[in-house]
Amino acid sequence: MVEDSLGLTFAALADPTRRAMLADLRKGERSIGDLAAPHAMTFAGAAKHIGVLARAGLIERRKAGRQQLCRLKADRFAEAEAWLGEWSRFWTRQLDALEAALQEDRA
Repeated sequence: MVEDSLGLTFAALADPTRRAMLADLRKGERSIGDLAAPHAMTFAGAAKHIGVLARAGLIERRKAGRQQLCRLKADRFAEAEAWLGEWSRFWTRQLDALEAALQEDRA
């Protein structure tokens, strides 16, 4: 099965723990242990979440000694924002047309 990048992005963003980890990463590079700490989870559990985020292309990992450090990758967020923007423009046009039709009906 071929997985598209947008589908992987939204699947990764569907989990509140992963969204919280991404919010922590906005502050800068963090270790997996640092990302796990606020969630009372094991390192292995956090590593699974990190794996999902990495496969989606939302973060990248690097080794620094014994630690794995993670940081955000902005390009996937831009792709999701562009997709959402297209739908936002579509629905804005639809609602504007509805409003115009309702105003015409009132007149």
